[in-house]
Amino acid sequence: MKIRRIRKQQNRTLEEVSSLCGFTKSLLSKIENGATTPPIATLMKISEALGVTVSDLLEDNKESGTVFTQTDSYKDPDSWIKTENGYSFYAFATRRQDKIMQPYYFVAKKGEVKKHVLSHNGEEFLFVLEGQMKYRVGSIEYTLGPGDSIYFTSIEEHTLTPISEEVKYLAVFSI
Repeated sequence: MKIRRIRKQQNRTLEEVSSLCGFTKSLLSKIENGATTPPIATLMKISEALGVTVSDLLEDNKESGTVFTQTDSYKDPDSWIKTENGYSFYAFATRRQDKIMQPYYFVAKKGEVKKHVLSHNGEEFLFVLEGQMKYRVGSIEYTLGPGDSIYFTSIEEHTLTPISEEVKYLAVFSI
């Protein structure tokens, strides 16, 4: 990830950026050093504080126009990011500059996903490909299976719990 480089290019301190994000300087330092891999919500807070997109934190190459992703790209285990909260994701079209949305492919395994609550700016759309999960948005819990989807405002607290051994889903976040 390029967080440290972007922060230093902006002449900003760890304390300043972590304070804007609402977490400790120590956590931001661990993320910058690769000692921990944050969930998407945390990356979104960092990108907002730095005035860049999540893609800017993940990828150097920038393209405009159409970005084509072949199956081989996300079939490669090295292209996935495993978070500290127990799920993995693949970010599509990271090379595309000036996006207004960011699509992801998530895999969450039962027993590995840690209890955590997410909240960040924007909107989200989730579409379940395989498996089942419970997804709580605000005070309402939904059970989603293959073909089910949910669209919500991301500032509402939300969390997921896999029901099946593994759940695979697409998520699109507005930026």
